[in-house]
Amino acid sequence: MTSEKKQDYMKITNLKDMLKKSGKEYAQKTAYQIKIGEGKYRNINHKEVREMIDGLGTALINMGLKGKRIAVIGENRWEWEIAYLSIVCGTGIVVPLDKSLPANELKSLIERSEIEAIFYSKKYETMLESAKNEGVGKLKHLISMDLEQHGNGIYAEKELIEVGKELIKQGNKEFINAEIDNEQMSIMLFTSGTTSASKIVALSHKNLCSNLMDIASILEVDCNDVFLSFLPLHHVFECTVGFLFALYKGAKTVFCDGMRHIPENMREYKVTVMASVPAIYEKIFKIIRKQIQKQGKLEEILQKEEQYRNHTMEEKKKAFQEIHDMLGGNVKLLISGAASLDSGIEEKYRLLGLNLVQGYGLTETSPVIAIGTKQYYKLGSIGKTVPSVKAKVVNVNQEGIGELIVQGPNIMLEYFGNRAETKKALVDGWFYTGDLARIDEEGYIFICGRKKSVIVLKNGKNIFPEEMENLINRIEGIEESFVFGKQMSEDKNDIKIFAKLVYNQEIVENTYKVQGEESIYQVINEKIKELNKTMPHYKAIKGIILTQEPLIKTTTNKIKRQNNLEQIRKEEANATGKSNN
Repeated sequence: MTSEKKQDYMKITNLKDMLKKSGKEYAQKTAYQIKIGEGKYRNINHKEVREMIDGLGTALINMGLKGKRIAVIGENRWEWEIAYLSIVCGTGIVVPLDKSLPANELKSLIERSEIEAIFYSKKYETMLESAKNEGVGKLKHLISMDLEQHGNGIYAEKELIEVGKELIKQGNKEFINAEIDNEQMSIMLFTSGTTSASKIVALSHKNLCSNLMDIASILEVDCNDVFLSFLPLHHVFECTVGFLFALYKGAKTVFCDGMRHIPENMREYKVTVMASVPAIYEKIFKIIRKQIQKQGKLEEILQKEEQYRNHTMEEKKKAFQEIHDMLGGNVKLLISGAASLDSGIEEKYRLLGLNLVQGYGLTETSPVIAIGTKQYYKLGSIGKTVPSVKAKVVNVNQEGIGELIVQGPNIMLEYFGNRAETKKALVDGWFYTGDLARIDEEGYIFICGRKKSVIVLKNGKNIFPEEMENLINRIEGIEESFVFGKQMSEDKNDIKIFAKLVYNQEIVENTYKVQGEESIYQVINEKIKELNKTMPHYKAIKGIILTQEPLIKTTTNKIKRQNNLEQIRKEEANATGKSNN
């Protein structure tokens, strides 16, 4: 059962068609607002964006890159987005790369993807020059997003745009008239994981465009909206829901100055829409809470939340206007994705009239499978499937939980060059997500956790680490946590629950009026014991490890479970885990 279509949306066949139609409709609207100094901005309108894409694409074909694979790497910026679209809308196949990977892993991906050119920002220049000089893969051309002019064998993106515009004036229509095969691989995305284990997801224009139309049909977003770009652009969640969707709707995109600047940027640019990960919404919530406490208004706000609990979002917004003003006063939609959102945080936002909804998807699904909306919303749910996607659960247990499988035009073509993995994931037209879920009678989907991270106890009970981590993270002073099963005897089924907790020393000391490692351990251990009392006995956490070092995570803040487990095993000899019997 899907979310019913409510919004009018523009029908598109591919990204080139999207640029043409939305460019015509929103030509004079601002596409990018770029900060060039204190209080100074440069505005680029949608017409200029399309002209830059045409110019750059024409220049790339002129360089002999027609049909080739071209990568993009760098921080979020308009040059990254222009490069992506100039590749995918008539030149060749785009390969977005993770900017946080170390040099050796990036070189491995350059080799595996067989790219011939790469757009990059300054930070990667030395590494890429060495890769080119060493003859890594097929890499021939380096294209800088920062240079104004070509030099030292390196092309400048800005100069290529002008070169291409000149070629168009002279009658070169190769890029402009290029035909797009909507169903062929045009995007190569690496899944997160070590480079040897990462799979290459092959996506087509049809995959992405079906998803854009689905999102547009259910979310109230228009050309007057302002999107804050924060999540890494190589990640399909930001790429589809942030970057491509904003251009499709003729909206304005602004770029974040960094995690700690999010609330300030939201005020500065009057941001209305943001797609981000749970960790960011938790940080924003903590910032808001701190402000309220400073003003001595916490009690008053908590009472008001109860008073307005059953009011409309509009009424709540008026009642809590001062809190909305901390985020610029214009927030219309906050989308949380890429990891599980604590329903406690979700509820708090909505009590304040901040429209925070959960979305869900994977790289393999372009990505959106389901999303909550203002009308279709249940606390803790990822909403209902988007209109063209079907979902069901298979191998269901007594609690109604099974593996979520999905079908629709947004499902990837294959894992490129990996027939065995493709066969495992795609069965009879259904994609097996690897996530465990339940679907209620109204069609709302509730994600329970990753199939491979479930801890199975001796009594056959299933423990979902993500669910328990959300509860632990509510403890004041705990920044993040990692729940894992530990074998307690030679019996491999004798598993007990342990947790590694990352704490903030200053907050713990101030909140609980304690000092020193031993006292900190005792106070947090007491909090875990209190938590244990609220859960069935089999779920009780039997031991904890305390640290101030962040957990190992992906660029979108997902916990890398295997890596963290390996790290714990290495440190086991010195671990501070103690029994909680």
